[in-house]
Amino acid sequence: MRLVPISLAAMLAASAALAQESADPIKLTLHDWTGQLITTQIMGEVLKKAGYNVEYVQADYLAQFAGLETGDLHVAMEIWETTGREAMDAATATGSVEVLGSTGMQAKEEWWYPSYMKEKCPGLPNWEALKDPACAEAFSTAETAPKGRYLGGPVTWGGFDEERIEALDLPFEVIHAGTDAALFAELESAYQRKAPVLLWIYAPHWAPAKYEGEWVEFPTYTPECYTDPAWGLNPDMAYDCGKPFGEIWKVGWSGLKDKWPGAYKAIGAFTIDNKEMGQMITEVDLNGKAVDAVVADWMAANEPRWSAWIAN
Repeated sequence: MRLVPISLAAMLAASAALAQESADPIKLTLHDWTGQLITTQIMGEVLKKAGYNVEYVQADYLAQFAGLETGDLHVAMEIWETTGREAMDAATATGSVEVLGSTGMQAKEEWWYPSYMKEKCPGLPNWEALKDPACAEAFSTAETAPKGRYLGGPVTWGGFDEERIEALDLPFEVIHAGTDAALFAELESAYQRKAPVLLWIYAPHWAPAKYEGEWVEFPTYTPECYTDPAWGLNPDMAYDCGKPFGEIWKVGWSGLKDKWPGAYKAIGAFTIDNKEMGQMITEVDLNGKAVDAVVADWMAANEPRWSAWIAN
């Protein structure tokens, strides 16, 4: 067997293990941002190489936990510490959902503005600059004036932006982008025109590298900020702080390890970093490549790596 290439050896070993596992489809959830589609399809294609039956299911980012708890859905490849921690903790507390480890990526999601806006709101990036009515008006549009306009992500992403505005008494109104693509199309348009824009930017993503700008610096997040109104600047309201930063997690139905033990190990072994993901998102969002094509390129370039995941 020492003469057999690692990828073939891994597939032979996986095939032997697979004979003992369920032939039912492993259902991986798909959401509405490019990076998550890439992450999920890489994992799905690796599992297919190992002989598993894989099904991709479109699901709401936060509402998906109900399906994971019942076993109607099996794997969610990206739960961001920044927006999904509460829902993830609630689901794992039931015993029906399990954290399958970190993806290897570090998440940041926060309010972001182009550098050219500092001239009109010179106190930035300190969040308190946004309390100035003149600064808020500099970020306003016809639909929000005199309040500033904050362009949030799709409603399904969570994020507590409305609650943050109320708790910190900011003269701003949240307008939600309908899709991930619409969010960044508006940023591109505003940036080219040097027009006012304050919006939700996340990393890993190409936008923080392409555009010159900064994230707003809110009071530092602690878990108590989201759960204890007495914590923080506003003694009567929660969410009077910024968003958490941290890991992007993989989670799954707790029955996964018994029904598909080989897949369970492979998903646990999956890892990718921000730079690698940012490059793939750039290929899709800026260079116009299809997600399937980007995933296929990654699979071809990283065969020894993913072969080791399914050889575990």
